[in-house]
Amino acid sequence: MRRGITRKWRPTLGVVVAVTLAVVLALPLGGIVAVRYLWPMMGEFGYQKAVIAVSALIVLAVSALGWVLVRLLLRPVQALAARGEAIKAGRDGALDPLPHYGTVEMQQMGQAMLDMGRVLQGREAVLRSYADHVTHELRSPLTVLRGAAELLDDEELSQDQRRQLIDRIDQATDRMSALLDAQRALARAQDPFAVGSCRLSRLVDGLRPEFPGLSLIVASDADLPLAADGLRLVLEHLLSNAAAHGARRVTLTATADSLRVADDGPGVSAGNRERIFDPFFTTRRDKGGTGMGLPIVRRMLQAHGADIELAEGPGAIFDLRF
Repeated sequence: MRRGITRKWRPTLGVVVAVTLAVVLALPLGGIVAVRYLWPMMGEFGYQKAVIAVSALIVLAVSALGWVLVRLLLRPVQALAARGEAIKAGRDGALDPLPHYGTVEMQQMGQAMLDMGRVLQGREAVLRSYADHVTHELRSPLTVLRGAAELLDDEELSQDQRRQLIDRIDQATDRMSALLDAQRALARAQDPFAVGSCRLSRLVDGLRPEFPGLSLIVASDADLPLAADGLRLVLEHLLSNAAAHGARRVTLTATADSLRVADDGPGVSAGNRERIFDPFFTTRRDKGGTGMGLPIVRRMLQAHGADIELAEGPGAIFDLRF
């Protein structure tokens, strides 16, 4: 979930500029008037004394105004610039909110910077994780291809043996294609969808023809804060997983900021619960599974400030929080 800035009252930049201009205009005019009225009251050398007194008050007022501007504008701008450098360098705590934002606009800029930093760091982590995993996952089919190619060069092979080797080559290339397709899907999952919302029941009505083997039940309906295209992709992944693992019924329960997707399948074993969101982890490798479905779902949601967790219960239960 996205960590937001604690909302406190802050003046707008327009108010700060307007008050500053008003004070700058009022100080000399007020000083002239003050000198005019203080002069007769100060006796001998009254004019000089009045000018000195008013000048001192003006200096104090300007100093106070400068302190306010430094606190409201200069320090937050410097802090945001330093935080940007920290995010760029990947330092610890770089994505924590600042303790003070001077104006409403500074708050908005700060939140946008934190969101951008999280997205960029998340993408970097995903790419690094994918690169680590894919080198391992591609090694097996490449080994198969190399071995089969060497064996096919043997002129003493029978037709049946050649056919078996060709089948192994086909399987290896299919595996590599599936991994590359998963990589493209993972990259797309990090792209932001249009901001919007959608009604769960209307989305589910459109999904029913795609999953004729599943009974889709909307136990509680609500408008969810995610564009229909994005939520549709998420639900397609979850429903495909449910159908692939033998579920016959999926129940969807929505509130204004959450969605529970529960199926009646065998569920997730205790030993696999901590790994189901890891890239390339799958229990269906022999059936062509890549283990990228749930990682893609999580990246889609995290790209929009949401998240998904596996809940306890019979069957597979996933809680989406927006």
